[in-house]
Amino acid sequence: MLFRTRRAVAAVVAVAAAVGVAVAANPAQAAPGTGAGHHQSGDIADQLRAIPGLTIVSESATPPAGYRFFLLTFKQPVDHRHPGGPTFEQRFQLLHKDVSRPVVLHTTGYNMSTTAFRSEPTKIIDGNQISVEQRFFTPSRPEPADWHDLDIWQAATDHHDIVTALKRVYHAKWISTGASKGGMTSVYHRRFYPHDVDGVVAYVAPDDVNNNDDRAYDRFFQTVGTDPACRTRLEGVQQEALKRRSSLEAKYQATATANGWTFNQVLGSLDKAYEETILDVEWSFWQYSLQSDCPSVPEKTASDDDLYKFIDATAGFSFYTDQGITPYAPYFYQAATQLGWPEPKFDYLRGLRHYPDLYQANSNIPQALRSKYDPRPMHDVDHWVRSEGSQFLFVYGSNDPWGAEPFTPSHHDSYRYIAPGANHGANIAALNPTDRDAATKTLLRWANVPAPTSLASSDDGIDGLDRVDPPRNPRRPL
Repeated sequence: MLFRTRRAVAAVVAVAAAVGVAVAANPAQAAPGTGAGHHQSGDIADQLRAIPGLTIVSESATPPAGYRFFLLTFKQPVDHRHPGGPTFEQRFQLLHKDVSRPVVLHTTGYNMSTTAFRSEPTKIIDGNQISVEQRFFTPSRPEPADWHDLDIWQAATDHHDIVTALKRVYHAKWISTGASKGGMTSVYHRRFYPHDVDGVVAYVAPDDVNNNDDRAYDRFFQTVGTDPACRTRLEGVQQEALKRRSSLEAKYQATATANGWTFNQVLGSLDKAYEETILDVEWSFWQYSLQSDCPSVPEKTASDDDLYKFIDATAGFSFYTDQGITPYAPYFYQAATQLGWPEPKFDYLRGLRHYPDLYQANSNIPQALRSKYDPRPMHDVDHWVRSEGSQFLFVYGSNDPWGAEPFTPSHHDSYRYIAPGANHGANIAALNPTDRDAATKTLLRWANVPAPTSLASSDDGIDGLDRVDPPRNPRRPL
């Protein structure tokens, strides 16, 4: 993300994309049993093994048609300022098509999926793809972990080193992409290493340049959608949930006991976890749902059972448990120290909250990791993107709360598009036809490939979601 429970993680639904059906780029080079891209200068696996620091963990025996699929690790310094010091293994995956095709660097911002998938840019340019796990998300975490080594420059340098290493093999154009926190990560990478890739497609990436000013989020929730009654019902759900705290928390406790959930390691109590979940309801609804889902929002007169089920389906009571929140400590640590976090005022909940200062990143990490926010990195990135950054393509959804504070691109071959009515899964395919065509042509130009002859097929055997793992969690940008 950035997080607001379900908001972030999988931002998930992110992108089913649209372009050419996967086939070997040069069938003559794909010998039986070897998959696509058996290059004249040697088998791709041999070329990968020759790269210092790179390890092939596995190769799929049943890769997607037209590809070879590898899981790999790359040896990284724990602190890039001291490259001779301790190291850790960073996971990434590779969908290999052909070394003559462009490469998409997919930045997750979180954990890496071990399942083959193609992001929307990969489909559009019909290229190879790597997807990289963010440092400090297990298992890509140093042991022992010094959390001071988790910042946007260190992560950008991880990606720089991987790109530099793989350019020994892949000499065509490179495009980076990611959704939500993955999109943010791709922006930070380009800020520090602007020559690594030839263009950036950043989906639904927030730009919290002034962490003390969250009025944009309040304005968003006052105007989002086309039905004021839907906004009123969502506020009513939150109000009723806090008024009925005793009875609904009893249900929460029963669910927690049945599932072995605890609350003592991070937030400290079920009551705090309950309140954070309720605060997430409005945000999570608009992040993952559509205007057409408004009829599912209960009235204030709904029963306890109906309120509880809706809140659980929308925000997820499991997230603020120790078991749910602990894996995302790296996100919340980054939000607390550099990325910033959204904190709406919730004026309509005045008098109903027990913890007025709860809705912030430091609340969601263990006490030992809580840190002071440094505003300088986001100011630096924002200024650079506005003034010097080039070859940026930003895509946002008009109904996505994370788009309330978007990046503003420069005039250097950079663009921002809004998908009408879209949520946190906004993509190029969701744009209006004129914008969709313009964005697609820009991406193809950056990748130096001709327009595809056919659109992507949904039955090509490859998951088309532009993932942001994990798939469910509001409090961070997905």
